[in-house]
Amino acid sequence: MLFEDLSLSKSIQKAVFEEGYLNPTPIQEQSIPIVLAGRDLIGCAQTGTGKTAAFAIPIIHQLHRIVGSSKKAKQIRALIVTPTRELAVQIGQSFDTYAKYTNLTQLTIFGGVSQNPQVDTLKKGVDILVATPGRLLDLQKQGFLDLDHLHTLVLDEADQMLDMGFINDVKKIVKLTPKNRQTLLFSATMPIAIRELAEMFLQDPAKVEVSPVSSTAENVEQRVYFVEKTEKRNLLYHLIKNENLSNVLVFSRTKHGADNVVKALRKKDIPAEAIHGDKSQNARQRVLDAFKNKEVGVLVATDIAARGIDIDQLPFVINFDLPNIPETYVHRIGRTGRAGNGGIAISFCSKDEHPYWKDIQKLIKVDVKTITDHPYQWHAGSPEATAEKPKNSNRSGGAHKSRKSNASKQNKKRWY
Repeated sequence: MLFEDLSLSKSIQKAVFEEGYLNPTPIQEQSIPIVLAGRDLIGCAQTGTGKTAAFAIPIIHQLHRIVGSSKKAKQIRALIVTPTRELAVQIGQSFDTYAKYTNLTQLTIFGGVSQNPQVDTLKKGVDILVATPGRLLDLQKQGFLDLDHLHTLVLDEADQMLDMGFINDVKKIVKLTPKNRQTLLFSATMPIAIRELAEMFLQDPAKVEVSPVSSTAENVEQRVYFVEKTEKRNLLYHLIKNENLSNVLVFSRTKHGADNVVKALRKKDIPAEAIHGDKSQNARQRVLDAFKNKEVGVLVATDIAARGIDIDQLPFVINFDLPNIPETYVHRIGRTGRAGNGGIAISFCSKDEHPYWKDIQKLIKVDVKTITDHPYQWHAGSPEATAEKPKNSNRSGGAHKSRKSNASKQNKKRWY
């Protein structure tokens, strides 16, 4: 199928063609006709599948027909709610790109910066609003938002909004919108709370699921290093230096851990930066731009902050800390091997993380290559013989029994 087969307006087709898009991805091919038909939609798709265009393009088509060349005051007709500032910026840029040959306008709002420029633009009127939950509710309480004319509501990265504690905010936001709206919900995973949210706010939704979360890209080479926990930083430096790695995205489980990895690399003259929720919006954007421009060779990120990183040619992803939820591993390594490019995903596994690695292997069903030719291996016995079960800890530290159990149950049985 070609984009020109999707019955889109010529102005959108022109913008899409200029971006080099000829064939829609599976999530786009299946979702766009459903959205154009006005149906509610539940989309389950992992990172890098073209999810943003799957809702942005049909929304622009619909609004372009509704608004046309009207000179009337603009009103918010599409609202996209997403958990992080980086994602909001990325989505806003996509709307600007696909709508550049229409008269539609969009505004992206998020916290951590002055609200005054955002309020000024809202007063002038916009057609499309992309927002993080906190800033959206804050401006609504102050009387700067009118959602009475909303046509389409998009809840993007719903599972991450759950993890970040935004679900109650999302419920408040949905109740502020008209009941006859079209609602689109996109999520990489479908935990029970997200299913309940869908049942509560969507009307007879169509369901689209592509690239199952258990699948990893075929063009991503996966490697695992069994390493002493205290030697992970040394192994990271060893690989970067000896294999001349650059443009590397490193995943840390915690913000504090990300900062410590950066400090250790800088001491050895490796240009590195961290990106996580404790940094200001300006600082995060500056770091991200520097990484995209290859001014910084290593970017260390937490999972939530990394959701806003969209780089087509990212050659290396390193799991400095293994995730305690197997699906998260798939999302992480999906950052590389995009747009037909190859990539390498490297995982460090310490003794206490070995149960995580076994869960990951059960999910992905791939025989990942074990690299033993390095100086920081476990000192005694095989991984199976010496693995220790991780202790329970809080969300940021990983491995809470009940959550891990729930994740396993969800993995065994899809809900649709």
